[in-house]
Amino acid sequence: MQALQFWKLVTMDKADFIVELTDLLRTEGIKYAVIGGQAVNAYAEPLISLDLDLAVAVEHLEKVEALLRARFKVQRFPHSLNISQVDSKLRVQVQTDPRYSEFVARAAPRNVLDLTLPVADVRDVLQGKIWAAQDSERRPSKRQKDLADIARLLEAYPELRAMVPDDILSRLV
Repeated sequence: MQALQFWKLVTMDKADFIVELTDLLRTEGIKYAVIGGQAVNAYAEPLISLDLDLAVAVEHLEKVEALLRARFKVQRFPHSLNISQVDSKLRVQVQTDPRYSEFVARAAPRNVLDLTLPVADVRDVLQGKIWAAQDSERRPSKRQKDLADIARLLEAYPELRAMVPDDILSRLV
C-alpha cells in the first residue's frame, strides 16, 4: 500500500479532500507551504497524523478564506482557519499568525506521503515547532508532540541543534 492510500485510509478521506484542497490552491495560484507535523514528515521518518497544517502568503489570506468557504466547512479561530469536509477526518489548519507567512517564500517541493507539495524549509519547520512548544496556551499533549517533532528533526539534522533554546533542549529525551 502506498503512503497516500494509507493516509487516506487513516483519515477516512473518502472525499479526496487533500487532493481537492491542494489542487484548488495550485489552480488559484495561492502560494502556501506545508508546516507542522506533515512538514516534519518530509524531513524525518514519517508518522501518521490526521492534521495538515499550512501557511499562506499573507497577501493571499483573504482570498484563501473566501475560496475555502465556497467549497469546504471553515471555522475561524484566533490563529487559524480550520477546514474540513464531509466524508473525511482530515483536519486542515491554515495558520493566520503572520510569523508563518514568511515560510512560504522559502518553501520547496518535497514528498509528503506520496504527494509533492511545497514544504517549508527545515529551519522554518523547526522554528514553527519551537514556537508551538513554547506556547503555554496549547494543550500539554500538543506541546509534547511538538517536542517529539523537534527531537525527530534534530536526529535528522543535528546541525540545527543551536537553533533550539536551552529550555526546550532540556525537555528532550
